Amino acid sequence: MISQIHSIIERFRSEPGPLILVLHAIQAEFGYIPEEAKAVVADGLNLSRAEVHGVVSFYHFFRHSPPGRHVVQLCRAEACQSMHADKLATHAQHRLGIGFHETTADGEFSLEPVYCLGNCACSPAMMVDGQLYGRMSNERFDEVLAEQQLPHQRPGS
Repeated sequence: MISQIHSIIERFRSEPGPLILVLHAIQAEFGYIPEEAKAVVADGLNLSRAEVHGVVSFYHFFRHSPPGRHVVQLCRAEACQSMHADKLATHAQHRLGIGFHETTADGEFSLEPVYCLGNCACSPAMMVDGQLYGRMSNERFDEVLAEQQLPHQRPGS
């Protein structure tokens, strides 16, 4: 892992403000930012560990643990909020049995808030494993889960 992180740092070191680029590449490689990566990145970019940790903890996009096998992202931006995204979020949390930034106990699903999927005309929007969906309702959410062969009910519900 450490050699992969060094390779990523070298790839972006000459770019202006390489920290965000490096962190995105690390997350793309591993699915999250491993704790031990922060020290390697700090040393490699001549930054303090606090600076690297501050960026990782400030941006919600960066994960601190591996994501579930399936990642469900719900748009939380204004256009989606105006089209009842809060109701969809409540429904999704109930169906998956987790809150935002959480992964189901079996490691299958992570639920993430995102702040614009660029699908404002079709609000509310969501993305599942990179596939964009618009005009979401509670019923459509359940249909998408069924199409994805994702569980659409918590045990015991």
